[in-house]
Amino acid sequence: MSKISQQNSTPGVNGISVIHTQAHASGLQQVPQLVPAGPGGGGKAVAPSKQSKKSSPMDRNSDEYRQRRERNNMAVKKSRLKSKQKAQDTLQRVNQLKEENERLEAKIKLLTKELSVLKDLFLEHAHNLADNVQSVSTENTTADGDNAGQ
Repeated sequence: MSKISQQNSTPGVNGISVIHTQAHASGLQQVPQLVPAGPGGGGKAVAPSKQSKKSSPMDRNSDEYRQRRERNNMAVKKSRLKSKQKAQDTLQRVNQLKEENERLEAKIKLLTKELSVLKDLFLEHAHNLADNVQSVSTENTTADGDNAGQ
């Protein structure tokens, strides 16, 4: 059996060449292989959507590079200021809530004292009322007993 094979290289998509091989005498069929089309050999194929985004490295002295760096620096400053402002707002809100909490606790103490005083007044009044009712009822029974003898 002789191995006679023919290779055809066709340019593919995204810089990848497809090599088709045909084996004649052996009766074996070979699978197409993907190889990079670039002169450097090996490497990964790049998807079309990422290919446009990832252009050649920019020259650090170019105007486009400087503009991108300036925009990025402005965005970073803006982000940091926004973060700092948010932290200050949160701290201010915490302080407001602490003050409000202190006021409410003082009010609770005051109302608790007032409740205690009112309870004491109520109990004193109820005790006096009970004493008055008892003394009146004893007077009535004594008076009833005196009236019954006459």
